[in-house]
Amino acid sequence: MEVNDKSQQEVQQIEREMAALQASPGQNEEIRRQLLALQERVQKLREEIKPPQTAWQKTELARHPQRPQALDYIERLFTDWSEIHGDRTFGDDPAIICGMARFHGQEILVVATQKGRDMKQRVYRNFGTPHPEGYRKALRVMQVAEKFHRPIFTLVDTDGAYPGIHAEERGQAEAIAHNLREMARLKVPIIATVIGVGGSGGALAIAVADRVLMMENSVYSVISPEGCAAIMWRDATKKELAAEAMRITAADLSELGCIDDIVPEPPGGAHRDYELASRLLDVSLQKHFEELKKMPAGDLIGSRYNKFRKIAQFFETVS
Repeated sequence: MEVNDKSQQEVQQIEREMAALQASPGQNEEIRRQLLALQERVQKLREEIKPPQTAWQKTELARHPQRPQALDYIERLFTDWSEIHGDRTFGDDPAIICGMARFHGQEILVVATQKGRDMKQRVYRNFGTPHPEGYRKALRVMQVAEKFHRPIFTLVDTDGAYPGIHAEERGQAEAIAHNLREMARLKVPIIATVIGVGGSGGALAIAVADRVLMMENSVYSVISPEGCAAIMWRDATKKELAAEAMRITAADLSELGCIDDIVPEPPGGAHRDYELASRLLDVSLQKHFEELKKMPAGDLIGSRYNKFRKIAQFFETVS
């Protein structure tokens, strides 16, 4: 990935130079020649950037600081976004955002985790690791969705639920378990998409869905590769070996039957082109949404139950 990182850094530098040239007043023939040469160089560099091959490389891409987050997708995929705050018990958790919106004219509810871009936002969002009140807020909103027959879209990007003592004192495990149980019973279509990192029960608490999608370079696992390596080999530097063994990529999880679809990303990753990444996700969401809308509520619940019961069940045929 080091070569890719250098190429991407050079692309970003050239793009800044191009923006400066394009903004200069009175462009002449010399400036146009420079722009053309820079465009050719960018194209060549982008062709040199290789897609991630290993599970660890995809983990790094899923954690990329410039990767689009939930609010980036909400801005591009949905209209009439109106955020809902608070769990009506303790407070409001900014790590989980919920709200009403429209998807191609259809009224829906959105639930998502948000990490924040700069340090101020990250601290405000608690680095995307929700407290119990975040999960209770999410469940409250999802029950509102059920009451008004609104489908639910969730966007998952979290390293896991916040493990601090105050979160545990306020019932972190209970809040997550309650969500798992109640989401399995909701009588409206639910589509969950892992857009970055799907970590442990903190991700699953908003991902018990009729359709579970993953962006091509996202990861979904019960523990981080570093954490797994520290437990299994007592050596966190074996993170690459752990990532491969855990089978946490979209391709692995699709093969294992844990997810329903893989959403392709722009060349180089979703952070290279927010607009294209959003359009690609929009296509997948529309396809699955149209399928789910045709299913009666009873069939949705039964299908959802069977879907999760079958995960991790494997049988070998003896010849």
